[in-house]
Amino acid sequence: MQITPTKIPTEKHWQLYLRADPSKRLIQKYLQNGFAFEIDDNREPIGVIILTPQSENELEIKNIAVAEGHENQGIATQLLKYARHFAKFHGYETLTIGTGSTSFKQLYLYQKLGFRITEVKKDFFVKNYSEPIYESGLHLQDMILLRQKI
Repeated sequence: MQITPTKIPTEKHWQLYLRADPSKRLIQKYLQNGFAFEIDDNREPIGVIILTPQSENELEIKNIAVAEGHENQGIATQLLKYARHFAKFHGYETLTIGTGSTSFKQLYLYQKLGFRITEVKKDFFVKNYSEPIYESGLHLQDMILLRQKI
């Protein structure tokens, strides 16, 4: 499976983006300033990632999602390694990703791939989303920021 740029998001892309972030408005905002990529299977996206520059030295992973039924097959790992390669190739020094404090699987994966927790944004999901978000049966409130030096 190859990672390629996403030119125009289809309904399938949106289904994936919304798995990672329930706010279409926020996704549209960072799609305007970012770089979108996908992994597909038979011309259907099964994994997506959106990268946005935060400064001339920092690139942030704003969205990463894998289709249901394709999880635990290394697709997210491929996308994260691609993000690191993209960041290095384009001269960024730091790669950042934020996730929910209740996103236990994601936190494990990111740390396994060399990201380190650097900050907690208290009440991020309460302040930035109109509807409460629940993960693992818990009310999601805080964002955990992780960074990796390139």
